[in-house]
Amino acid sequence: MNYNFINNLSLIAAEASDKAVAPWVEKSFPIIKIVLAVLIFICSIFIIVSVISQKTETEGGASAITGQANTFYNRNKGESLQGKIKKWTIGVAIALMVLCVAFLIINNYDGTI
Repeated sequence: MNYNFINNLSLIAAEASDKAVAPWVEKSFPIIKIVLAVLIFICSIFIIVSVISQKTETEGGASAITGQANTFYNRNKGESLQGKIKKWTIGVAIALMVLCVAFLIINNYDGTI
């Protein structure tokens, strides 16, 4: 492949990216990256703790061994504390994914770690 062509494309992309962002935005990238890294860390710790604290949802014969019946609590798991923790875990996992993608985009554009 022609390396001149690739170098020209990278120069064009660099010139376009320089004009696309205001200088104050470019100067704020390190602060934004630190904030995103802290939020990613907090979300990760929350997910680890919440997954460890959740009960398993095995239905295959375990209820017959332990003698658990289909109670009111089992039918309304979504409104219980375990159901709320499960919903929060899913929401935080989605937020973690979005934060990681944003961090990747900002880190790729900025080029510094």
